[in-house]
Amino acid sequence: MNSEYAQKTTSADQNDPAIGGRDTPATSDAPSMATLKGWDDTADSDEGERPPLPPRPKTIELLGSTQTSPANTLRVPKKPSRPHLQSTATTAVSLTDIHTQSYSDGSRETYAQSNVSSPSRKSSRFASPAGYPRKSHNGSEADDSASVRSFAPGTSLSSDVEGLLGEAMSTEQSGAMWNLGREKTDGFDQDIVPYDNEEPTADFSREFDEIGELHEDSDNQEELLDQWRSKRKHFHILSAAGKPIYNRHGSDNLISGEIGVIQTIISFYEGARDQLRSFTAGKARFFVMTRGPLYLVAISKLDESDSQLQAQLEALYMQILSTLTLPTLSQLFSKRPSTDLRRPLQGTDGLLSALADSFTRGSPSTLLSALECLKIKNRQRQIINSTMLKTKCKDLLYGLIVAGGRLVSVVRPRTHSLHPGDLQLIFNMLFEAGGVKAGGGESWIPMCLPGFNKNGYLYMYVSFLELEQTDDEVGDATNPEEGIAILLISANKESFYELRAMRDNLVEELDKNGQMETIKQAVKSGRLAVTDIVPRTVLKHFLYKSRGNLQYVMPSYEPHYTTLLERRRLLSLYHRLHASVHSKESRLKVHHCISRDSMSLAWATPLFELYCVTTPTVSRNVLAQEANKVVQWIRKEEERVFIIGGAVF
Repeated sequence: MNSEYAQKTTSADQNDPAIGGRDTPATSDAPSMATLKGWDDTADSDEGERPPLPPRPKTIELLGSTQTSPANTLRVPKKPSRPHLQSTATTAVSLTDIHTQSYSDGSRETYAQSNVSSPSRKSSRFASPAGYPRKSHNGSEADDSASVRSFAPGTSLSSDVEGLLGEAMSTEQSGAMWNLGREKTDGFDQDIVPYDNEEPTADFSREFDEIGELHEDSDNQEELLDQWRSKRKHFHILSAAGKPIYNRHGSDNLISGEIGVIQTIISFYEGARDQLRSFTAGKARFFVMTRGPLYLVAISKLDESDSQLQAQLEALYMQILSTLTLPTLSQLFSKRPSTDLRRPLQGTDGLLSALADSFTRGSPSTLLSALECLKIKNRQRQIINSTMLKTKCKDLLYGLIVAGGRLVSVVRPRTHSLHPGDLQLIFNMLFEAGGVKAGGGESWIPMCLPGFNKNGYLYMYVSFLELEQTDDEVGDATNPEEGIAILLISANKESFYELRAMRDNLVEELDKNGQMETIKQAVKSGRLAVTDIVPRTVLKHFLYKSRGNLQYVMPSYEPHYTTLLERRRLLSLYHRLHASVHSKESRLKVHHCISRDSMSLAWATPLFELYCVTTPTVSRNVLAQEANKVVQWIRKEEERVFIIGGAVF
């Protein structure tokens, strides 16, 4: 019986290297099969010898090792039934530690941090799939070189940790609390605006450079197309028949192929009775808006939402209506669908381009759908309003005084108010395009205000009053040209001389009562610095919108945002905050956002919207306190920073 069992064991185990099969080297110390057979047959025999026992492990950790057992032992190591506990006593319920960060202002804030560091490149090939922690040699759940990011490329953290970390999983933080015990990991650095500083177009000012003309032999076509593709924002307007009307960058001959592709995509969806609104291609967002016989297309790489792009296209459409009126536009295309609209719009490309460039640079007025007013004392504004009512002529419909691109005073009928979009068109024509001011003196301009009445024209008398500047004064190159403009609007096209006489009387009265000098001094002083509004504040900038008045307040960009690129990045951050509190899917009342360069806050109430930015090392409690201080200051200065009611008749 024992012989049969030994023969079966021999045939079954000859190929097992763990017990001395054919793969075992000749010098192995493992006992031979003959020895095993003799031991089984003659257990009490003097000639039989027992096999040597396996060596006892020197350390207890070897019992939990998952390494393959050596060939000279019969014991197959067991896999531990459960992971070893941590080597030191702890009350933690997870591998994430909660720390408290103290700030110089005395405030504190808690945040989550893994108690392990990031994996090295050498061990990356042994990494476990996402969501499954890798066993370490000491049996713990996580290796000493693991981190929160190691386990969550798709953010598989618990909800409390995810809420505390916020955007830390996608951006590299530069604050002190984010660098404690953690190595820099490649692939997680990204900025508020996805600009590559190594690109040839890293200088944002090149965004507005004009693309050259295409040669007759088209030998420079590829070079020009590369310049066209490098632009971060494009606007195209074309007719339903495919006729190009306006392109912000590139001539019709250069980008005819791209325009044809856009037209084909739009027509395909219209043929399927499915209106195309937006889509993403690469890093660019495409938004399509249809207004009657016109297609308006926005292409943006600046991380803007669909609603923000739609508002910009609406402004461009209103600019076209301000020149043609809606009945004229409809009549042209009803008679001939293939009408070339470039001839009726001749001379307005400068207005469209100035408006489009303001969107690319970043326009708080367009983002908030609100106007900015010049800050003066309430008593002084009342004197200006009274002076305008005193000198009002019979045919006056609207009267405005605008200084430095900000509204000073407005006189209007009691039953009518000016639409913010109409005022934006007026400001764009006066200060951004510069054509009216370049003419000097006074101008008489027929203009349609679509927000007031898109079916007819109004007539606007414009007069500029130049500011006296010394050679030492240097204006802000990115702001509208400093100056005072008096705008008098009438529905009577024969009222030019009447409005001119009103302008002369108004200037004379303002000089007498000293309010003209008040306006000039306010323009020269510029916007207040954020530290003038809230002393010793940690805020770098903010935007405040009064929903009831449709007006907004902001401090000076100085000293934190001096370049065009820095201001564009700031406005991109405001765009993201604005989109978060106006999203249809989930409307937030308070939204915190942290990135490697800043911490920001969006606060929306039925009365106001507030967006503010500070450094990433400031705690949320301090940021909330500073936001409250801004709100308190604006409530105190409300009659100075806003026009409440205005002068009505």
